[in-house]
Amino acid sequence: MAKQTQDIIIPNGVLADRIYTLRHENIMLDRDLAELYGVETRTLKQAVRRNIEKFPEHFFVKII
Repeated sequence: MAKQTQDIIIPNGVLADRIYTLRHENIMLDRDLAELYGVETRTLKQAVRRNIEKFPEHFFVKII
């Protein structure tokens, strides 16, 4: 069975408004990323935990 993917359209400026700079690193909060994908924060964190090998090391610092 093939994986289904869905394009996500984000209006101009919405993404930029959710990127913060902390200690010279660009970051996004998990809640903002989850909202962009239309899922709950806990669902996003669970997906990352279950598929950790698919994410680059710099994708997250710590999942709380």
